Amino acid sequence: MRKRPILALAAGLGLAGCSTPGPLHLYSIGPGATEVHDVALAPDMARDVPDFLAPGDQLTGFAYDPFTDHFFLRLAPGDHIRVVDRPARKIKLEFDITGAPATGGGDLAVNPRTGHLYLVNPAGPELIVSTRLGKYLGQITLQGRTRPAMAVAFDPARDQLVVLDPDHRTVERYAADGSFVGRIVLDQPVAASIAFDPVGNKLYAPLLDDADGVGVFDGTGHLVRTLTLRPGDRFIDVGPHSFLRIF
Repeated sequence: MRKRPILALAAGLGLAGCSTPGPLHLYSIGPGATEVHDVALAPDMARDVPDFLAPGDQLTGFAYDPFTDHFFLRLAPGDHIRVVDRPARKIKLEFDITGAPATGGGDLAVNPRTGHLYLVNPAGPELIVSTRLGKYLGQITLQGRTRPAMAVAFDPARDQLVVLDPDHRTVERYAADGSFVGRIVLDQPVAASIAFDPVGNKLYAPLLDDADGVGVFDGTGHLVRTLTLRPGDRFIDVGPHSFLRIF
């Protein structure tokens, strides 16, 4: 395995009203980890946070919300969400998404403006939608898809969903109502967790054929650089630290 430096994430996320522009952080977590790992612009800005995973917990998805400064952990069977308060380093709340289809786990993403959670439905080409407090809002059918998504991220700058196909390389964009926007094919196959930097217009994803590598892809799917993950971490998200806490 070649050695790579852990590179800084250089852009900030400028969302109107509720967060302040600043350095991006790459957050990562793995099934056997005891904390969410934080890679920051400068080493003294990084701060790992306990993930509160207990023996028997099966992690299936992970997302960060910069408006609330919270991590969302999706646990099997798939409708259970644990919310971890990053600065307080404690569990904020836990809930089941009552009414959501009992379809198993998968990736999830957060719309920081509306607080909506988008959860992969492993049984069909839809995304399950809830509030950040667990109220089930229904499902979004992704136009033209015939099989489930493998991973999902949210682009708040364009108000679009970013979806990874089970082929590990095709990435599609959808409007918030599920209408198709476009697709790209990545240079290299990636694993079932994706994150999106709306300022740099970059997609981040663990590389399928590199146990500790995260690929950074541009808007055409070209691999522009590679970061190094902590061994065993295969779930990621990116974002700044929040300026205004709202929940």
